[in-house]
Amino acid sequence: MAPRVIHTAQALVDAVLSVPDLPQRGGNVMASAYARYAGGAVNILIAAARSGAECVHAGAHGTGPNGDLVRAALAAEGVALSAPPIPDLDTGVCVVLLEPSAERTFVTTQLAERRITPESLQMSEPVAGDLVCVSGYSLFGETSDPLRQWLAGLPTGVEVVLDPGDAIADLDPGVRDEVIARTGVWTSNASEARALVGPIEDLLALAQGVRNRLAPDAVAVVRDGPKGCAVATVGGVSAVPGYPQEAVDTNGAGDTHTGVLVAARAAGLDWIEACRRANAAGALKVTRRGPASAPTSAEIDDFLASHH
Repeated sequence: MAPRVIHTAQALVDAVLSVPDLPQRGGNVMASAYARYAGGAVNILIAAARSGAECVHAGAHGTGPNGDLVRAALAAEGVALSAPPIPDLDTGVCVVLLEPSAERTFVTTQLAERRITPESLQMSEPVAGDLVCVSGYSLFGETSDPLRQWLAGLPTGVEVVLDPGDAIADLDPGVRDEVIARTGVWTSNASEARALVGPIEDLLALAQGVRNRLAPDAVAVVRDGPKGCAVATVGGVSAVPGYPQEAVDTNGAGDTHTGVLVAARAAGLDWIEACRRANAAGALKVTRRGPASAPTSAEIDDFLASHH
């Protein structure tokens, strides 16, 4: 069987409000549009599934309209949920303020999606070769201890993929180092990488700096929006160019990149080709509204053919 993509992080509902700009503290602003989407870990899972990966959500999901929306979105893409719903508690919401520049600001609640245990995570039954995705946001609060306990007992050969997010800057150093020691793949944007290794401007040097903090055979992928990404492996560090586009919505672009990256690796592609497909997917995503608007594998193929 091909390796699976298993995500442990929070599946949320994104409540997206399009605003002309952010209000001043205590001020008011009128939104021009409002929409609800399944988001969080859902974005990565949908992106991976649309690139052909077998995907499982191992995190928690609630009972109520938000949980229903998450389950429906995942089911529509053939993504399995390994744990049963949390009774009498709904899934939380991430309020997204989307500006005309495509920049976004988040406010997130914490509800059923935080109610994981080592036993609930183990219902995903990871085996050697599977890629287990971990979010830095899961390393805070009530999800931290059960997730780390479960990660420590993973079978040999399971690849841990760490997407640290902005959370890396505020993470307890002991927790950070513990998880980094178990990480086989780091994937982040440049600012998140700098939060780990310091103010290195060159993207190639930045990716190498991150890899130097990981296990000897680990891989670091550091992306920089339209500039593309750098990938550092045992064999060296390489730049993979991006595909600049006129962005209308950057929400979920990094998630799309990560989802396509792990799907390509699950399919057996080398790191350069996996990054090339992930860069193309991110470029396509920013031209579409909504966080879970990742392209299909065929759309990525067509895009790459037209940008050869």
